[in-house]
Amino acid sequence: MRINKYIASCGVASRRKADDLVTEGRVYVNGKKVTEPGLQIDPESDSVKVDGKAIGVEEKKVYVLLNKPTGYISTARDQFGRKSVIDLVKVKYRVYPVGRLDYDTSGLLILTNDGELTYAVTHPKHELVKTYVARIEGVPSGEELEKFRSGVDIGGFVTSRASISIISQSKDKSTSIVEIKIHEGKNRQVRKMCDAIGHKVLGLQRTAIGDLKLEGLQGGEWRYLSSEELGKLLHKKSTRGDRNDRDNKGKGRRF
Repeated sequence: MRINKYIASCGVASRRKADDLVTEGRVYVNGKKVTEPGLQIDPESDSVKVDGKAIGVEEKKVYVLLNKPTGYISTARDQFGRKSVIDLVKVKYRVYPVGRLDYDTSGLLILTNDGELTYAVTHPKHELVKTYVARIEGVPSGEELEKFRSGVDIGGFVTSRASISIISQSKDKSTSIVEIKIHEGKNRQVRKMCDAIGHKVLGLQRTAIGDLKLEGLQGGEWRYLSSEELGKLLHKKSTRGDRNDRDNKGKGRRF
């Protein structure tokens, strides 16, 4: 097995991040530092350490859907001591966020210890649609909406075609609510796209990833994904047992 895939299967990081761990010299196999992500190892006989800690394959994979509140970071650690989404999800196994939501963005966030799911959800080639609802300044014109849909420059990167529709607007037209669908995941992409057409984002929530929707959870609450939901994300039928909601709904801080 390739060392990067093994690290991901242990729930330490996504496969892409596992590549970084290896190239940064943070991975040791049988006491020797390795720097090639494609190195083949034998999980049964080789000893692998990341940052000095021995790792092994988790016996059970965990898949969590969280309604992330604002005011939480989507990483395990933060140099400024800010609260992490990890603090909201109380599970036996170590999990990490699949992708991220900004500190001031709320909504659907998946956490898992399965690097394969992270790859399925975040890799650009899968073009998984992410849906957002945003409150923005003003009301976009037809020309601005078409510009947004066609792709805009957000600092050296031109976005692919996207979807945007106006849901409602204030009486004085000072603000409006829009639904946005994109299949990329650049840093603060939705906010930058709205800035590019002259409409600052005042509030942002992710409501769906593919067919997985944010329904029935208050801010800070979480639940496990069902086998059906997991299967759709992986683009194949899941054989894992259904771990859905009857009594596995977690409670957290509400808005």
